[in-house]
Amino acid sequence: MIKVYAGVSVLAIAALLGGTAWYVSSRSSADPYADCRQSAIAGGPGAIGGPFTLIDQTGATVTDKDVITKPSLVYFGYTFCPDVCPMDNARNVEAIDILEELGHDVTPVFITVDPDRDTPAVMAEFAEIMHPRMIALTGTPDQVKSASQAYRTYYKAQEKKDDFYLVDHSTFTYLVLPEKGFVEFFRREVTPDQMARQVACFIDKG
Repeated sequence: MIKVYAGVSVLAIAALLGGTAWYVSSRSSADPYADCRQSAIAGGPGAIGGPFTLIDQTGATVTDKDVITKPSLVYFGYTFCPDVCPMDNARNVEAIDILEELGHDVTPVFITVDPDRDTPAVMAEFAEIMHPRMIALTGTPDQVKSASQAYRTYYKAQEKKDDFYLVDHSTFTYLVLPEKGFVEFFRREVTPDQMARQVACFIDKG
């Protein structure tokens, strides 16, 4: 009887391993970036991102097709942000410089969630400080809201008693590839080296 149970157990384990191998194989074939991905996205990558129309730091009206011409790291924040936004953008551009050393040309994109204060001139100054290739985008409140909703970000301005109000907002960075759209997001704790390695993986498989 013990031998029968043992045999059944071996068959069950073999079936489980076979099923696991099939699941991993099918997942990999369905998602060409499975080996690169570190996050789970509800609804899949297609649930995030999409078309937008905004205004760049030169004052020109641009669409997502104009902006995402290369692999891009997209971040939503605002220039008056006291600490989080400068730190996150600094991390992103450091990762981009590492990627450049690896032979990858990646664009940093900064979209404001504070269009009342972040005029094209203000965004141009911020971009110049951060990185020579940064594309900084503002727009009307409706344009900014539409872009934020496309990327499923959150923001809410605190009470505007004066010009020194703060804006609560989410802090993810999004990797967007031309023609493919959004493929991955990064949390604040990811280091520049970790980000660069993961972005390079996506680009190499693209």
